[in-house]
Amino acid sequence: MAKGEGGEQYSNASLLNKAINSDELKLNRKHEHRNRLSICNKICYAIGGAPYQITGCALGFFLQIYLLDVAQLDPFYASIILFVGRAWDAITDPTVGFLVSRSPWTCAGRMLPWILFSTPLAVISYFLIWYVPPFENGKVIWYLFFYCLFQSLQTCFHVPYSALTMFISTEQKERDSATAYRMTVEVLGTLIGTAIQGQIVGMANAPCLPGPGDIVADLSNVSVSAGFNESEHGISLEHTKTAYMIASGVICLIYVICAIVLFFGVREQKESCRIRAEPMSFFQGIRLVMGHGPYAKLVMVFLFTSLGFMLLEGNFALFCSSTLGFRNDFQNILLVIMVSATLAIPFWQWFLTRYGKKTAVYVGSLSVVPFLIMVVCVKSNLIVSYTVSFFAGVGVASAFLLPWSMLPDVVDDFQVQNPESTGHEALFYSFYVFFTKFASGVSLGVSTLSLDFAGYISRGCSQPPAVDLTLKLLVSAAPVAFILIGLGILYSYPIDEERRQGNRKLLQEQRDNEADSETDSAELVNMI
Repeated sequence: MAKGEGGEQYSNASLLNKAINSDELKLNRKHEHRNRLSICNKICYAIGGAPYQITGCALGFFLQIYLLDVAQLDPFYASIILFVGRAWDAITDPTVGFLVSRSPWTCAGRMLPWILFSTPLAVISYFLIWYVPPFENGKVIWYLFFYCLFQSLQTCFHVPYSALTMFISTEQKERDSATAYRMTVEVLGTLIGTAIQGQIVGMANAPCLPGPGDIVADLSNVSVSAGFNESEHGISLEHTKTAYMIASGVICLIYVICAIVLFFGVREQKESCRIRAEPMSFFQGIRLVMGHGPYAKLVMVFLFTSLGFMLLEGNFALFCSSTLGFRNDFQNILLVIMVSATLAIPFWQWFLTRYGKKTAVYVGSLSVVPFLIMVVCVKSNLIVSYTVSFFAGVGVASAFLLPWSMLPDVVDDFQVQNPESTGHEALFYSFYVFFTKFASGVSLGVSTLSLDFAGYISRGCSQPPAVDLTLKLLVSAAPVAFILIGLGILYSYPIDEERRQGNRKLLQEQRDNEADSETDSAELVNMI
């Protein structure tokens, strides 16, 4: 009898355990399914990254040449606008990151409201950057004000969007996949920005102005003098100004459409946000994120490599038009670089998956170095320039994809080492963006000021030899040096694939334990 009762009890316990295990399995599957992102979700999320790259590419490639040759500002004042604007923008990044990290949860989430409300004012200020005011004395103030205003408003868009990566799913695999979609669209964004701005402006490129040296040289050849700028006959500076405004209007429209798609196509998962730590002061937040060793090293790597690529981006248009003499083709050369970069993104995504992110950064950054050297060493030739630009774009693609793909790993590493300090994702992303923009501000300001010292001539058909030498240094020697410094720092970066996978498992265990604790608490409440 006792044996029978014992067998019955064992049987009941076994059935109960099987039922519990079955329920847990169903719960885990439901949890995984809930955190799995559909292709539509990933595409909508990725589209949100296009505005930053489209506007950034247009400003990076064309703002310097616009201020010098279209707005016709003195190079000294142009350098002040470019440097102060980007420096201001860099300061706003950690500030906005701090405010975002303390934002309350709304029905639309914590990040998406920032994106929605900043968009209208951002597109207005962007449009006015490319408008030449009808007065001379206040031009510098005009461009400085609207440039700083746009950068601040775009920060209110981009910092929450960058941090949104950590809130669309708790699964690292899903976040990595969404990041790959995002980087592909962002490179497409740079392609679109280059195509729209370059092709529209290129069709209304005002003729250059011959200097004394050009006139003396042309007097010896009457046919050359008579045909000077003949291909550009009928195009005035006013046509060029109008073209810049049309291009900015098209980009503003794309900006708004992308923001709408992002807002309605992506949902922040509140359950993916762990319980946040107590709010801290701004400087406490700085010490917190910069005190994490891997993050500090990654930021320094990103600072130097970004500085190199920003120098290349900011001066390449002037280099092509002034030094290489391709005044009517520079926008097509830029387009070739962006097309090549876009086509190379799937390759780099496969490469980092196969060989690891750290190795991919080394290979990707070093691959662009030979072509940066070739572009200044090879004699000016349009076909050679197109060829070199195409292969250089393969390396440029790695600069877009690889640094951002490493940042979620650092955030996970911080959460593993500091399980009680959570909810600071926006701070990590804001400082990352801060150093990007700081590098851009330094590169644009220093390069434009260098051109001023070298004697740059606005809209000149030819430039002094000092200007040509300065441009060669800015698009070749300096970028190569900064890239090599960044890669040297990367050598001590501690997060390899083994550590990354270990962090992933530990975080998943932490989330499972938290879910079990919440379930036990709920059952206890129900029993009471």
